[in-house]
Amino acid sequence: MEFFIDSANIEDIKKAKDMGLVDGVTTNPTLIKKAGKDHKATIQEISQFIDGPISVETLGHTAEEMLEEANEYITWGNNIVIKIVMTPEGMKAVKQLSAKNIKTNVTLVFSPLQGLIAAKAGATYISPFLGRLDDIGHDGLTIIEQTRTIFDNYKFKTKILAASIRHPMHILDSAQMGADVATVPAGTLFKLFEHPLTANGIEAFIKDSKAWATSAV
Repeated sequence: MEFFIDSANIEDIKKAKDMGLVDGVTTNPTLIKKAGKDHKATIQEISQFIDGPISVETLGHTAEEMLEEANEYITWGNNIVIKIVMTPEGMKAVKQLSAKNIKTNVTLVFSPLQGLIAAKAGATYISPFLGRLDDIGHDGLTIIEQTRTIFDNYKFKTKILAASIRHPMHILDSAQMGADVATVPAGTLFKLFEHPLTANGIEAFIKDSKAWATSAV
């Protein structure tokens, strides 16, 4: 499974990259606003030290508007993926971009049938939103399981990118169900290192090494 970091915070992205945890980056207007920096400048800076795909979201309502934005975004780096919402106009844009071998990420996917539509349009990635489905009383992970079955049945090359990750179990379950990628907020990504037995073991090793050093004097 690949890990994308869901962030526009340069420091968090660099920190995760240094740990070998960043295969790519996803952004959206909310994350860009939260980072408090210029959109274009932020993406260009990220593209200078991240070799993997960087998803940049379009804001237009029509296919023509999305395509115009996409033509601008792909000049910001060599690894830009155009993020497009799951709408009829969005799928028109995805089909045209795919025909030009421009990578796309269809976002706000909430059902396996939406994922199927995006795959048929030629999407590189689809982003099912697990946490938001959980928020309304649905089992968000079901979409990963069902979409994986559909894609395997028909040999679609579209990758399943588990999004709206709220906690480490979302990542574990998505990996077991065969999601190709998980895009994870920095705070959740760093939690993957944590386990009480690891912490206790380190503490015991330090304590024992100090005792051995004292006895050896």
